[in-house]
Amino acid sequence: MTIKPDGSLRWVTTFGLGHLRPFPGTWGSLPPLALGLLVVAALPDAAAWTVLRFVMLPVVVVFTLACVLLGDRAEARFGRKDPSQVVADETAGMALCFVLMPQVTGAWSAAASLVMAFVFFRALDIVKPWPAANLQAVPGGWGVVLDDLVAGVQAALLLWIAFWIATL
Repeated sequence: MTIKPDGSLRWVTTFGLGHLRPFPGTWGSLPPLALGLLVVAALPDAAAWTVLRFVMLPVVVVFTLACVLLGDRAEARFGRKDPSQVVADETAGMALCFVLMPQVTGAWSAAASLVMAFVFFRALDIVKPWPAANLQAVPGGWGVVLDDLVAGVQAALLLWIAFWIATL
């Protein structure tokens, strides 16, 4: 079966990253990480975290809406529930983690924190601890994206816990 390109699905594949192999979910999680690293490298501490949150919030909204509005079409196009080509959910979940994560000082610490957030998010997205796994049963685009948004919240929570433990 040949899948014809559908321009409207560019958003749910995060502009084609979902077609990359192996590990399409990891490819879909990389744009927020790259953008976050750019922000913390380019700006002083306080400004970096403000700008990071300001930039990531629309990323969450846009890519969540892409999943919700185009999820049914993507599932029909790729012939399965939550197809691997759809990585806008990973883009949204990773960006949500960055919105919620704790602020750290110093460019190197901030970069290390963003990478740690990426690792936590990918691990949680793969393992899907409760309630993430149950949310995939939700029909349509919401079922595609909710588990990743939960993984983003869980990853941010793990970062808060890790940073709290580090300060003891």
